[in-house]
Order: sequence, then structure tokens, then C-alpha cells
Amino acid sequence: MVMKVLLAEYAVAHEPGLAPEGAAMLGVLQGSFERCGHEVVFPGTGDFGEEIRRLAPGCGAGLVIAPDHLLFRYTSLLEHLTHNLGCGSLNAAVCANKRRAAAILSQNGIPVPGEGVPGRRVFKPEQGCGAQGVRISSGEPGTGELAQEFIEGEHLSVSLIGSRITGNACSYYTGKPPLLLAVNRQEIAIDDEGRFHYLGGETPVSHPRHDEIVQTAIQALNVLGCQGYCGIDIVLADKPYVVDVNPRITTSLVGIAACMEEEIADLLMAASKGGGPDQVHLTGRVRFDNRGGVERL
Repeated sequence: MVMKVLLAEYAVAHEPGLAPEGAAMLGVLQGSFERCGHEVVFPGTGDFGEEIRRLAPGCGAGLVIAPDHLLFRYTSLLEHLTHNLGCGSLNAAVCANKRRAAAILSQNGIPVPGEGVPGRRVFKPEQGCGAQGVRISSGEPGTGELAQEFIEGEHLSVSLIGSRITGNACSYYTGKPPLLLAVNRQEIAIDDEGRFHYLGGETPVSHPRHDEIVQTAIQALNVLGCQGYCGIDIVLADKPYVVDVNPRITTSLVGIAACMEEEIADLLMAASKGGGPDQVHLTGRVRFDNRGGVERL
């Protein structure tokens, strides 16, 4: 069904450091929804919450793209006004708390970097986004920082779409299993001061440990109850360690969309109603950067 869709992307107007990535993701989403016949509307440059309140009631569906620590607030608002195409607000809130999310994963047998390990550690904001504020240090964490074991390994991510739990008052069912879009290689630079910088990546990646990587990512998505597009960041060493769960659109979509036959708009719409295909079809391989550039390999 053709409808008006609100794409509420936060960074372009409100977070200059993340604006290029936000614009790249927004451009891919806008193009896909419009090719599928939908009318796309965007918040203006004013108060982000007020813009959602103004626009969402006139839309058949909406999606929030925002830094993790803001997802709960704005997704919760959108959920009360229109059909949400992304992760539920409560699950997004759990993922935004990096310490809490890591504890839940660990309690469910999913490998995560340990806390309280001496030596070089990775320090990250307990509520952060991407590589912002992530650094290596042998010191002590600051206020609001989480310190985890530094693990040498491959930096990968797994892009999945979780299906919405659907049903009615008489019967409930859980929708389809998570849909794998791609395994991606992440390009992470560490500067002389130990600070991490996300530069982009490569997709899709054919990896000899594919099944192990994907199974770990699916377990993480299921344990945290993520729906819609989700990026699971993994450091692959002796086992796949989950280092972050992003319950939102990630920059990897820019590369995936360049290879994928299916439209991301159709996939998000279907998953939000408990449906969708069993697999997607990818052709070729690309390198993408954090400003939306794509190069075929």
C-alpha cells in the first residue's frame, strides 16, 4: 500500500559530527521509499520532537534514525503517533546502555569483552554512538565510561532485519526469523592518542567463519529483542565477540543497498508486519566510506 512515510533523521540538522553519515543513510532510504511509490517527508530544522509530533500523525509509517542514546525518546514519541518501521523504543533503550546490554548478552552465553581486565582496555561512553568517544587506554575510565577488554581481531558487522511480533487478542505469533542482509568488514583506524575512528567498510564479505559470525549476531538480536534494521558489531578472534548492538539503520546500508536487488523500503515495511522474504540477493562487492561514497570492487 502506497503511503506517506516520515524519515526522522536526527544528525543532519542537529549533530554536525555525524551529519555526513546521517545524510548518506537518509539518501539511500529516501530513494528506496520513493522508488516503491511512497511519499517521503522529513522533519525541519526546528525542535526534533516537535517536528515528529507535527508530521507523524499524517503519515502511514515512520522511522527514526538517531544516535543510540536518543532513540528511545524519539521512537517512543513516534510509536504513539504512527506505525514504527524500526526497533521498539524499550528495546532501543536497553541497547543504548552499553553496560546493561553487554551484561544481558553475557548472561545468555553470548561472548562479549570482559570488564575488570587489567592492561590495555577499550573505553567507550556507556551511552554512545558508533566510534564516537571510543579509545584505548591503560588508565581508569572516566565518568559515564565503560571499560572492556581490548580484543585483537577482525572488525566485522552483521546487518539484520528483525521481524515484528504480531498477532491479535486471540492468537499471537512471532513473525519470521531475522533476515540476514550481509556480513560487512569495518574499517577502523586508531590514532596516536588511541582514539577509534570509523571510516566505512566493505560488503558483502564471504568469510570462512560465516555461520559462526551470523549465528552469534542473530542470537544477540533475539536476546535483546531488536526489530527492524539492526547492526551487530563483532570483533572476531578465537570466537565472535559482540562489541555493540545498534538497533537502527547503520552506515553499512549504503554499501548493502548498492549490491542488493531488493528495496530496503519493502523489507522494512514487511518486517514491521511480521513478514518479508527468507533471503536477499546481493550482486558484486563494494567499499563504502562514512560520507556515502561507494566504490565497486
